[in-house]
Amino acid sequence: MILPLPDRPVTIPRVGDERTLLCAMVDYQRAVLLRKVGGLDEDDLRRTMTPTGLTLLGLVKHLAYIERYWFQQVFAGETVSMPWSDDDPDADWRPAVGESAQEIVSLYLGEAERSRQIAASAELDEMSAHHDVSVSLRWVLLHMVEELARHLGHADLMRERIDGATGD
Repeated sequence: MILPLPDRPVTIPRVGDERTLLCAMVDYQRAVLLRKVGGLDEDDLRRTMTPTGLTLLGLVKHLAYIERYWFQQVFAGETVSMPWSDDDPDADWRPAVGESAQEIVSLYLGEAERSRQIAASAELDEMSAHHDVSVSLRWVLLHMVEELARHLGHADLMRERIDGATGD
């Protein structure tokens, strides 16, 4: 199965309040991630691109769990499951046997939507509920900009190597 290629993401507003701009930047980068995997089949999405085993599909899975970790577990203080453990700290980077590209993209979409809901219900200066990590929602949103941007650089290089596609 080939994942659908989403439309190009809308441009980020150049004027607006801080919340609008932060959330728009995160959403823009989320949309670019989906374009990086769109139009590719399972084989291309699972193609190992680095000596450490990095794949585009593994990158999407990792980012789904990063959304879950920062917004749900750390900021909202919810009890959520994570695939990694002390024995396998990189489990979120690998699609499981039988886990389809569509399932992983759906996981990502669901986690991003839950993150949006959490962000919409809190003030930027509200502090996280997690007892071990004290950060504001503003910090979480800024961190997601950094996290997504860094990994989109990886996705850019992998996608270009697969089929020559570049850009947003």
